[in-house]
Amino acid sequence: MTIKSDSWIKEMSQKKGMITPFESNQIKEKKGSDHKLISYGLSSYGYDVRCADEFKVFTNIHSATVDPKFFDNSSFIDIKKDECIIPPNSFALARTIEYFKIPRDVLTICLGKSTYARCGIIVNVTPLEPEWEGHVTLEFSNTTSLPAKIYANEGVAQMLFFQSDQACETSYKDRNGKYQGQKGVTLPKA
Repeated sequence: MTIKSDSWIKEMSQKKGMITPFESNQIKEKKGSDHKLISYGLSSYGYDVRCADEFKVFTNIHSATVDPKFFDNSSFIDIKKDECIIPPNSFALARTIEYFKIPRDVLTICLGKSTYARCGIIVNVTPLEPEWEGHVTLEFSNTTSLPAKIYANEGVAQMLFFQSDQACETSYKDRNGKYQGQKGVTLPKA
């Protein structure tokens, strides 16, 4: 496997729709202002994704048990804002603005951005498997004893693309994966 460069990511996104919408440069400020952003867009060996303004934040209001086989939707409260405050030692789900279509010979790994990591905010995303497509559900953990803020429409994580010298025998699409084509923030499915 080889990690793919910015030129490959750009070509695959512009010609094959691998990432939409696609920013071919690192965006660091709002156009026409001096308002700084947490950067997003194409980087040297990856792509920095943005967080949409849809959040699901864990709550213990209903005293639900978190069970991946029988997930109780009352475990979360929905928030639709440009910012999300994650309570201390808590967790939130969000989604990328970008929609992905992963090629059959590519595995994509997501890592958190250092700006958030240095604040104790961990981003966890499982690998994007060959021929998976959809909005990526982002998992944020606030590991601090203080409330933490996530900004919508700004960079939150970086995707790295690894291409194999041969296509996989069975892709996520071939297996009819349960998260194929997901849109919006997607909760666990048994």
